[in-house]
Amino acid sequence: MPGLGRPRQARWTLMLLLSTAMYGAHAPLLALCHVDGRVPFRPSSAVLLTELTKLLLCAFSLLVGWQAWPRGAPPWRQAAPFALSALLYGANNNLVIYLQRYMDPSTYQVLSNLKIGSTALFYCLCLRHRLSARQGLALLLLMAAGACYAAGGLQDPGNTLPGPPAAAASSMPLHITPLGLLLLILYCLISGLSSVYTELLMKRQRLPLALQNLFLYTFGVLLNLGLHAGGGPGPGLLEGFSGWAALVVLSQALNGLLMSAVMKHGSSITRLFVVSCSLVVNAMLSAALLRLQLTATFFLATLLIGLAVRLYYGSH
Repeated sequence: MPGLGRPRQARWTLMLLLSTAMYGAHAPLLALCHVDGRVPFRPSSAVLLTELTKLLLCAFSLLVGWQAWPRGAPPWRQAAPFALSALLYGANNNLVIYLQRYMDPSTYQVLSNLKIGSTALFYCLCLRHRLSARQGLALLLLMAAGACYAAGGLQDPGNTLPGPPAAAASSMPLHITPLGLLLLILYCLISGLSSVYTELLMKRQRLPLALQNLFLYTFGVLLNLGLHAGGGPGPGLLEGFSGWAALVVLSQALNGLLMSAVMKHGSSITRLFVVSCSLVVNAMLSAALLRLQLTATFFLATLLIGLAVRLYYGSH
């Protein structure tokens, strides 16, 4: 970022590296939570506890004075727009679950990379930023890298079939129904819109980031509390949680706060690059912790990500 001095540049770089590491560690940490091949706690519990942790961290930072409370009466009216952000994120999280009914996991992993394109589209339309041909090519390379990695970046040594471990663990053939395709397109559009809308909101409001997050995560906790309560019978809120599960919740909460800083001071496009670069971390941790093997496709995906970063952020 050319306008930053060295200390701020170093802090920004450290923040992006931490976020990349946390994104990449999410799937391997979840795998370490498995008991008898399945997650022992309700996914809605993990999401709710993550939102609650983010809310408490934001409230704490305001209370201890890490970020100044705005003068005058609390700007509660500016909280209302964050309800739409929480609703979009909630809808997207639930769509991920329903999508699995209409397509196999491998197809979802490959096609979900289309959200990179939808985010770029909304970024241009809503924020009125024009991407150069060089930057557009970089985002296409990011989509290709994600598709390559999902198609076979990792392989279970005990499996001789091509494709990712998720596909090997399931006998489900590659398929997608017409309804699944429509839902996938909707998922990608909502994903892009939620990211860009939140960025627009955070940049337009002259409020401390912690206060904006307090608004966002208050709505997030309320929404996810309703979804958890309406999810029917199942394990209790903390039932099945282990040390690994607690680490998943904490890392995702901290990553959410880091991403909000990226949205306010960076852009939704920066977030896309963080998520894509996290694939490298994900693969390394999966190889080390889960004994999965890196394939040639992984190295191709890594090369494409490197080229995309160079094209988008390199000197023209």
